[in-house]
Amino acid sequence: MSGYHEDGGQPQQTTQHDAASSRKRTIGIAVVALVAIILAVIGIVQRQAHFMHLAKETQENATPAVQVIYPQPGPSVRTLSLPANIAAWYQAPIYAQVSGYVKMWYKDFGAVVKTGDVLAEIDTPGLDAQYAAAKANLDVAQARYKLAQITARRWKALQGTQAVSQQEVDVQAANAEAQQAQVEAARHDVERFAALEGFKKIVAPFDGIVTSRFADVGDYVNAGRGDVDSHGNATELFSVADVHAMRVFVAVPQDYADIISPRLEADLSIPQYPDRTFKAKFLATATAFNASTRTVTTELTLDNKSGELWPNSYATANFKAPGDPDMLILPEGAIIFRAEGTQVALVDDSNHVHLVGVTVGTNLGTTVQILRGVKKTDRVVNSPSAGLLDGQSVRIVKGTPGYNMPSKKPAAPKAEQKTPAGSTEQGKDDIRAMPEDNQPATEAGGRP
Repeated sequence: MSGYHEDGGQPQQTTQHDAASSRKRTIGIAVVALVAIILAVIGIVQRQAHFMHLAKETQENATPAVQVIYPQPGPSVRTLSLPANIAAWYQAPIYAQVSGYVKMWYKDFGAVVKTGDVLAEIDTPGLDAQYAAAKANLDVAQARYKLAQITARRWKALQGTQAVSQQEVDVQAANAEAQQAQVEAARHDVERFAALEGFKKIVAPFDGIVTSRFADVGDYVNAGRGDVDSHGNATELFSVADVHAMRVFVAVPQDYADIISPRLEADLSIPQYPDRTFKAKFLATATAFNASTRTVTTELTLDNKSGELWPNSYATANFKAPGDPDMLILPEGAIIFRAEGTQVALVDDSNHVHLVGVTVGTNLGTTVQILRGVKKTDRVVNSPSAGLLDGQSVRIVKGTPGYNMPSKKPAAPKAEQKTPAGSTEQGKDDIRAMPEDNQPATEAGGRP
């Protein structure tokens, strides 16, 4: 009985084991298929996302990116720094008026001199001989004149007699007059040489300081040409400068010529005094522009009683002038120069570009005044590319802080405040650098 049961139960256990294995394989296949489907879906989704991102990026890159700015009001105060040259109030190079050799010099570099002080003496043996000869010729001419006078009186006494003719009387009278003229000519010649004798002493023309000396003992000097060196070059013997006050010459560009007035002032910065400024006042202007530089020479003056400023020094003149807050300005990089003229690129509300012609005014350095063509609320493309076209769609990006003009729309202007008296007050500070002045200006050549 027991053997029968063992033989009869083995097929039943095998069938159950096969069924369990089949279910496990089915579940495994289902899991693998599900994972494959999930991975396929994830891949498709990722590829679609990448495609959409790439398409979006491609579209964005196809649209030019621009930075927009708004026109800004002009500065309330305009500042200008220009190179300047400091010159002496008077400065004279002194040349020799007679030829000879330097006998002695008495004033060296930096010597303080007064008008008429002797700077040097010139030994002129040739001139001395000519002077002596001129005086001798004068004596000869005077002697001949006296003889001609005596002869003319004797002939005049015999006039009307048979001894002499009227012709001979007239000839002797004319000869006396000719001898008188010879005396005058000889006297003038003596005076001329006497004046040249006075030039043997080189004197200071005015109070000042000796700034150069090219004369040395034994040097040969040529009349009117100064010291002739071994190469034949002629230079002045001395230079004397009056430095009680200084003249400052500045070349003002045409764009800033409107700041020039009798009340113009400048703060001078001088390299040898880095921590100090000197106040210079307006003296004169050329009232004409240099055709090659488009600048006008403007002359300022400043006191120098202490003598700390030296002639021919370099300086930087810093000017301040009232600006115009009502005008509009744009950076130079926003201006487009094409065959159509001067333009700017404006961006409308739909982010499309419109090229608009503008009229520029004063150049303020890094910015330019815009007279016509834009409004305060216009969005202007900053530094537009050369390929930007009218009507082209653009993409607006943020500007770089500190390198662009404000990209925010300007606020509405504030209402004017009323003073208690009912008058309009637009500001407490009067920033006019050059108000009207009814006082007469200092003469350009006079001592201030």
